[in-house]
Amino acid sequence: MIYVLAALLPPLGLLLNGQPFSAVFNLVLIVLCVIFGLIFPVLLLVPSAHALIVVHMKREDRRHREVVEAIRQHGPPPGYPR
Repeated sequence: MIYVLAALLPPLGLLLNGQPFSAVFNLVLIVLCVIFGLIFPVLLLVPSAHALIVVHMKREDRRHREVVEAIRQHGPPPGYPR
């Protein structure tokens, strides 16, 4: 659901994902892309792409931290060379 929100309303999706600085940067990016998007229409997709990439990276970072914490608590998986 957060991916759909990030694609349609990028700053709101970033805020709800816990990234206020990225949301502010995305607002600036929207203004610039709207201005220059009149000349190059493909630029209108840049804020949504930025939000989707940032949301994905944050979720991957969370997943990585969970795996590292599980390994710290329970040790490496069986058969893993030390």
